[in-house]
Amino acid sequence: MSIKLAARVQQVTPSMTLAISAKAKEMKTEGLDICSFSAGEPDFDTPAHIREAVKQALDSGKTRYGPAAGEPQLRRAIATKLRTDNKLPYNPENIIVTNGGKHSLYTLIMATVEPGDEVLIPAPYWVSYPEMVKLAGGTPIIIPATIKNDYKITPEQLQQAITPKTKFLIFNSPSNPTGMVYSPDEVRALAKVVLANDIWVVADEIYEKILYDGAQHLSIGAVSDAMFERTIVSNGFAKAYAMTGWRLGYLAGPVELIDAANTLQSQSTSNVCTFAQYGAIAALESPQDCVETMRQAFAKRRTAIIDAVNSIPGLSCVVPNGAFYLFIDISKTGLRSLDFCTRLLNEKYVAAIPGVAFGADDAIRISYATDLPTIELGMERLNDFVQQIT
Repeated sequence: MSIKLAARVQQVTPSMTLAISAKAKEMKTEGLDICSFSAGEPDFDTPAHIREAVKQALDSGKTRYGPAAGEPQLRRAIATKLRTDNKLPYNPENIIVTNGGKHSLYTLIMATVEPGDEVLIPAPYWVSYPEMVKLAGGTPIIIPATIKNDYKITPEQLQQAITPKTKFLIFNSPSNPTGMVYSPDEVRALAKVVLANDIWVVADEIYEKILYDGAQHLSIGAVSDAMFERTIVSNGFAKAYAMTGWRLGYLAGPVELIDAANTLQSQSTSNVCTFAQYGAIAALESPQDCVETMRQAFAKRRTAIIDAVNSIPGLSCVVPNGAFYLFIDISKTGLRSLDFCTRLLNEKYVAAIPGVAFGADDAIRISYATDLPTIELGMERLNDFVQQIT
């Protein structure tokens, strides 16, 4: 006898990113030489001083239950970081520590979105945004951005998408999957529309530290006092500090929202792993040299992979100025993105993510958070594949 599953589960699409990453790992265990560009995961070890802080926390007995909202010292450190780096005047009571950045967004959406609510999501989008909204009973409203506008939405598009049912806009800059960064002027222009329509913004800033070519990250909540009052920030430690497996994120917003998120978390996951939080404290309160070292490595890889892709007839890409992704236009190949990536993996042992997972079926996403030899070999195989099919 099979158990009847809830209808909400059947409305959600499994993560294509995780599925392809798992397939690539399975093929690798079978002895195949896989070049994987699928997961958004830095290939660096977590910096030594962060690991050492956790060892010390374990040795000092930081192994028991803690507050569901997070260790007080970490909440203070996050509030200080947001005030100093982002010009966002949060206090510790405005912060909740979550089991990764993804969990912060899930908790936020569960605490705010109801059936009938609309959530605005620019496309290309991170795969989980619309699925989380669906799980909460809301309606994701997709605002398409195209390669002609560097995969950024305009204030006019935002205005046209807003209705009386709009709950908030999810704003991700630097972007996954495109790597594009909205300039300060572009952020201010979108903020003007948000304020004129009295809606909220959820700012996903997980890639804020990974910037190139002089790009500047302006937190949308820092545009004005009025915009700060309409902004909720999601962030974490996975990307900037190579802490993907640690599952450490946070949400910053009004106290009533954080209290609601705390209630949900207390009845679901309880506190985030206690001793891991001391690694996050070390990440924030120590010198940031490790972040810059990794960013410089990403910059070299970015140059190498852009040059390689632009040399392949039939492919093109917009130069990203943030994160560690390249969103490649494959429209001239005549293949849809899932077919393209399936064949690329099976025939050339190269793992990439179909753009359809991000709301753009004429593109694929590759992550250059991997070493240069893998990039060189993988791009050779990608070139061979494209020449074979065109």
